[in-house]
Amino acid sequence: MEVTVDVGGRPGLDCGGFCSFCYFKGVKNVEPLGCKQCKPHKKSCDYCRRAVIEIEPGFKPLEQLIFEVAQQSCSNTPDRIIVKGNGDLSCYPDILKFVKTVSDGEVPVCLDYTSGKGFVRGDEAGQLVDAGVRRVSFSIFSTDAGLRRKYVNDRHPEAVLSNLRIFCEECDVYGMIVLIPGVNDGAELEKTARDLEEMGAKGLMLMSFANTREQGLIFGNEPIMPGISPYSVESIKRIAMMVDEAYDMRVIGTPLMDPYTGAPFALAHHKEELKKLPEIENSATIITSSVAYPLLSSIFGDLGGEVNVVSVKKEIGNLMTIEDFNELDLKNVKERVIIPGMVLAHDREIRKALRRDGQRRLAFRGPDDLTVESERSIYMTPRQVLDREIEAFTGLIEEINEVGVEPSDRFTGIRCIQDCSTPLTC
Repeated sequence: MEVTVDVGGRPGLDCGGFCSFCYFKGVKNVEPLGCKQCKPHKKSCDYCRRAVIEIEPGFKPLEQLIFEVAQQSCSNTPDRIIVKGNGDLSCYPDILKFVKTVSDGEVPVCLDYTSGKGFVRGDEAGQLVDAGVRRVSFSIFSTDAGLRRKYVNDRHPEAVLSNLRIFCEECDVYGMIVLIPGVNDGAELEKTARDLEEMGAKGLMLMSFANTREQGLIFGNEPIMPGISPYSVESIKRIAMMVDEAYDMRVIGTPLMDPYTGAPFALAHHKEELKKLPEIENSATIITSSVAYPLLSSIFGDLGGEVNVVSVKKEIGNLMTIEDFNELDLKNVKERVIIPGMVLAHDREIRKALRRDGQRRLAFRGPDDLTVESERSIYMTPRQVLDREIEAFTGLIEEINEVGVEPSDRFTGIRCIQDCSTPLTC
């Protein structure tokens, strides 16, 4: 049994200040976009009004976190406790007390994200490991203290890097590097990767940052870094493959490239596994992101049947908004449509956008996840990733067979289910 607990926190406030490339930098008041949790007659709910932009009152009290762990455990000892938050875990004032209380060195604790900016002495990691921390996702940016100070807003970079080394020596560390062209790429990236391998890190995640609406900035705060053209998804994939070949640790590029598991959409590379999926009986169109489109098209092309895939310009499926549907060319969109489940738009507005050419279409939200994001697959085996995808695609095909149209039939009209299920995320 795995327990996940969220310590809360606020981006930019409970993390030591915004990094230069932070997704939430510059976010002001945001009108609710709508989502799958909204009521049919009203655009706005707690999720799309608050949770999407990670508005929290601050870190949760220690007692509340301990209660949440106990509540999820149901008096049993969990196999693992995963700790995450909207702020930086190293900035949570009671992080050591919490780990000691719920683990005491017995139950493995995983820190899901930290940049280390809450560490100031240089030896905090040792106490956390003794208390039970066994895995850490560490946002590094660079092992150059000056670059961390300038771009990560790190006031104590030497202390942070000292803690990083301790973590690498004592537990499983998976580093994360947001690549900025001309800053921490090239020779700087080689040095950081070399340092991490020498320290003993288990893996490295390379990623770009969003700087335009198409890349995922949906709160009117683009650009994050004016004048900078971030690496494209394909460029990150290429760089990740080069680093993976040069070092022994596991290296992935997000959102598109995990050389070991084939994620995301590993089924596109393991065609023999498609035989485990149900037969497609009905006709439908799947709307997906620009990153997922080639892989998803390949999979459904091999499956045959009357399902086609079309793409919006947005790179990430669960960051689609109503603008993406309003800009979509509808000429290849059929009468039944499956959309990413976590699309940030209200169902009523989506239906209107998909009918603006006069054709009556019904839209249904698909599974929450069709694949495993590469920053999650780095902890998994190829078999685990494939099994997760087979389960998700089975659910999607069953939904198509339930709500789709028989290929030879014309539209006769059925009522749309408001909350079928839920992003064709990548």
